[in-house]
Amino acid sequence: MKNIFYGSFISGMQTPVADIVKGRLPDVSILKLLDGAIIFETEASYDTLNFFCFNNIFAVIDILATGKPSRSKAANPLELHVNRLLKYALSVQSGLKSTSRNPEDIFHPHRAKSVIAENNKKIQTFRLVCSMENKPAPLDENLRLNIETFIARISGLTSERRGGDTEFWFLYRSEGISLFMKRLTRSIEKRLRPGELSPQLAWLLCKLARLKSGETACDPFCGYGSIAEAALKHFPIKTLYAFDTNARALNTAGQRQSLKTDRCIAKHLNVFDLDTFLQPGSCNAIITDPPWGMYSKTDIPLDQFYNQIIAIFERLLSEGGRAVILSAAKGELEAAVGNTELLYITESIPVLVAGKKASVFVVLKRSVAG
Repeated sequence: MKNIFYGSFISGMQTPVADIVKGRLPDVSILKLLDGAIIFETEASYDTLNFFCFNNIFAVIDILATGKPSRSKAANPLELHVNRLLKYALSVQSGLKSTSRNPEDIFHPHRAKSVIAENNKKIQTFRLVCSMENKPAPLDENLRLNIETFIARISGLTSERRGGDTEFWFLYRSEGISLFMKRLTRSIEKRLRPGELSPQLAWLLCKLARLKSGETACDPFCGYGSIAEAALKHFPIKTLYAFDTNARALNTAGQRQSLKTDRCIAKHLNVFDLDTFLQPGSCNAIITDPPWGMYSKTDIPLDQFYNQIIAIFERLLSEGGRAVILSAAKGELEAAVGNTELLYITESIPVLVAGKKASVFVVLKRSVAG
């Protein structure tokens, strides 16, 4: 029996993530591609997935198409789903027989028992989490007690509402589906410093840059080093240049183990001085998150700032070189690229970063002859 997983990722990155999943898992079947999430089926087990694009991964136990919820308490989609599961649980010993005739019903007794029961020996307790469109949601107390008893009976774990070594989720999404799942990973987003990119987003930016063996990459606004770490840790590049004017952030970046290598050259340097350090055409890829003009102000008008840095990128990139730029300054960046002779935008992907609208721009440099 194949495993079904739910992976969450940066909102807007559906197409790149779907391509990554299909490229990594030859047998994969994508059941649903949603904004910021993908549900896929594969023979591969969780410990062999080795994906770096997901914020969190869940093992899916059941999916219920509930439709859009009404304002009636009786139509609470999470409670509908819990009631459905409790019907299956009337006789655990008899195998959790399902009476559903829905052809799209992915519930399977053996999968349910396997996912719920298979836990690391260190895991002794669990917590039940209920979420409606990414917000904590209440659940009728009797229903909660009954479903907790159901999970405890199969898993052998003890319910611990204030913590728990593992988590079982009822998650309702605005597309009109409810999922019953076990969380396999824990997000680290709460531990990020203000302005620091998540490892998942940094990895996706590097993936979009199509980094190859032996190439040279550069991040002129490296900050705390998320992009530099992703590039050096997961891609076979030869050299990574990391620059920033924030000495404190640069020092923090230097403490990352992946940057403590001869492959990384980090320097306190202003983007406008890059030409004094790097030769024209010396970079195969530039992957960066420059100021958006929202959190940190630029010393010059934003349009002028982008015109200048994009012109520098044009000089530093080799023929066929790529720049992947995360920014909310859409108009300024597009205008700046339009003002160059050799750069052009091949892709613009709207994303949400820390709740703020931005875009990932993929920029290529054509050959002089072309």
